[in-house]
Amino acid sequence: MENNTLDNNFGNQHGNAALPNSTAVLVLGILSLVMCFCYGLVGLILGIMGLSLAGKDLQRYKMNPGAYTTSSYNNLKAGRVCAIIGTILSSLYFIIIIIYLMVVGSMISMGSLGGF
Repeated sequence: MENNTLDNNFGNQHGNAALPNSTAVLVLGILSLVMCFCYGLVGLILGIMGLSLAGKDLQRYKMNPGAYTTSSYNNLKAGRVCAIIGTILSSLYFIIIIIYLMVVGSMISMGSLGGF
């Protein structure tokens, strides 16, 4: 019973540990989805960071799958999916913003906006 706190911090009773970045990947993936409409840049950065951390942990898991808990692997997969979706949405929104600025800039330079 005295090892109960040790087991809660480092894994379950079978000696398995959580993947080190699984929670961080999940948080970054969710934040990339939430922040994808902040001109696309914030969500894009968070999504790329999440994908980078997910890649490292996936390699770690594939080398020794028995050493890590299933729940941390599931968190890693969910965070990776969220990061992929957030990265795609952010990049699309960023491209739309760039096109919009190009169109407005060309209209201003041609004098099509009147008061500007």
